[in-house]
Amino acid sequence: MGKRYILTVLIAISAIVLIAGCIGEEMKTNQEKQKTITAFCGSASKPAMEEAANVFEEKTGIKVELNFGGSGTMLSQMKLSKQGDLYIPGSPDYMLIAERDGVVYPETVKKIAYLVPAIDVREGNPKNIQSLDDLAKEGIEVGICAPESCCVGLYAVEIFEYNNMTEKVKPNIVTHAESCSKTAALIVMDQVDVVIGWRVFSEWTPDDTDVVYLRPEQVPRIAYIPAAISTYTEDRESAGRFTDFLVTEEGQRIFAKWGYIATEEEAREYAPNAQIGGEYELPAIWKSQ
Repeated sequence: MGKRYILTVLIAISAIVLIAGCIGEEMKTNQEKQKTITAFCGSASKPAMEEAANVFEEKTGIKVELNFGGSGTMLSQMKLSKQGDLYIPGSPDYMLIAERDGVVYPETVKKIAYLVPAIDVREGNPKNIQSLDDLAKEGIEVGICAPESCCVGLYAVEIFEYNNMTEKVKPNIVTHAESCSKTAALIVMDQVDVVIGWRVFSEWTPDDTDVVYLRPEQVPRIAYIPAAISTYTEDRESAGRFTDFLVTEEGQRIFAKWGYIATEEEAREYAPNAQIGGEYELPAIWKSQ
């Protein structure tokens, strides 16, 4: 009786081990089968895009690997590696380049959110910067994003040129950040007094950043964040599902939570006569030697 009992127990243990092993293998196989797509993004969308990718994965099981940096840098990486399922720059300037270079399918472009350029300063505005003219004052340290590879840097240059401020402000520019997120960090880390950035920067870090709005007539262009499926993708269906999600009500709520503007009408409240999107050619004086 005792031997029979022991034998029964051993058989039961063996069965449990076998079942556990099968379940483990099945789980491993399911994990290996998980779909993954890669997006190259301008960091103007960083906080909202990270949350949107997490929500999308929870809903669909499709993982979105996000790469952030200057929009031009991201585009160059895609072209060199010939990889990536999605391109999501911080402004339409670089999307137009991507279309011309055959990196994205033009018919898949979607507008995700609008971006309004603004003056961003330290919380409490200790240097009392009230206007674009104040950036030319002696002792004011200005930061911008690198205009040759970063969308918000290009918009900053356009604002200076449009308002005939280049000669006055350029001597006060002490640094060029590599991306939108690093431009915003210049204020948070107290590395400069002011940056020409996006209005939304103050929404990312409300305890560290204040916004000073440009006068409406000083804003030549308003940007928007576009997203498109890459011609390098091997999973166009999954890539399309993610861009579709970004423009759903749920996706738009995520961007609104982080302070992004959803509609052109709302964006135009800050600059009614500004151009929406388009391109701007960087003047030679702003190009690195």
